[in-house]
Amino acid sequence: MPFTPAIMEEMNLLLQFDSASLERGIKVHSDARPEVIEACQSLHTKGLVSNDDGGYLTNAGIEAQTHAQALSGMLRPEAAAVSEH
Repeated sequence: MPFTPAIMEEMNLLLQFDSASLERGIKVHSDARPEVIEACQSLHTKGLVSNDDGGYLTNAGIEAQTHAQALSGMLRPEAAAVSEH
């Protein structure tokens, strides 16, 4: 299954949470791009964030963020250059 634009928005939103401090949430404002608002609402529906406008990562959200960070790191252009050596 390919990544849809909606899934990419969700992954990008997960990456905006501070993984160093789980006590820092985010707030998606009503004037954000509609795609970001929809992504946040979807993450809330899936149980990954505490509120439909952001809040904090749930336990499942922390796990999802960890996977998103790992995938993001593997797909960076620098990662490809390192693996070729």
